[in-house]
Amino acid sequence: MPITAKRRKARKEAEATLARLQDLAKEQAERFGPYADQARDQAALKLLQARGWTAPRLETAAQRVEDTFAPRVSGLLSSAAQRVDPAPARRGLRRLRGSRRVPRGVLIGGAALVGGVIVYSLIRLRQSSQDAEWEEHLDQAREQVRETRENLEESASAAADKAAEAGKSTKEKAKEAKEKVRSAVGEDRAQKNGRADR
Repeated sequence: MPITAKRRKARKEAEATLARLQDLAKEQAERFGPYADQARDQAALKLLQARGWTAPRLETAAQRVEDTFAPRVSGLLSSAAQRVDPAPARRGLRRLRGSRRVPRGVLIGGAALVGGVIVYSLIRLRQSSQDAEWEEHLDQAREQVRETRENLEESASAAADKAAEAGKSTKEKAKEAKEKVRSAVGEDRAQKNGRADR
């Protein structure tokens, strides 16, 4: 077989090996792609679970504030109003509030203000904990994507190394074949020259 034919064959084998390695790298990319999707879906599920866990507890906290804290605030506001009022009231809830009358609007407004502040602080606390949890899940997803990318890069570089190694071994085999052909041609010439001398 001529050397050019061997070279062509070696080149075709190297190209076929490289194509197989490229296909393998694509398969690996397709294989690890769903893991990133799965991480995103898992983060969304965990977020939903966290919201489901938090909502009833906030509702319970709101009811407790309404039942325990709001009456105390109302009492404090009414006693403060009694101390501030220059003229004692003649009608209203004297028995419950003492000698001075506090307008109901002030009591309701004060209780609403305190309740609003408490609810706002609870919402901010929940939101900050949710943000921290989202960041944690996002960091986990980023880490998984980074690891997948590194694995794919390692697989691709290993495949490229294998292809280069296969090309080198094919080149060496072609050199050996070339040397064998040269030596065989040299021996053949020597034999022909020896016959011609006789």
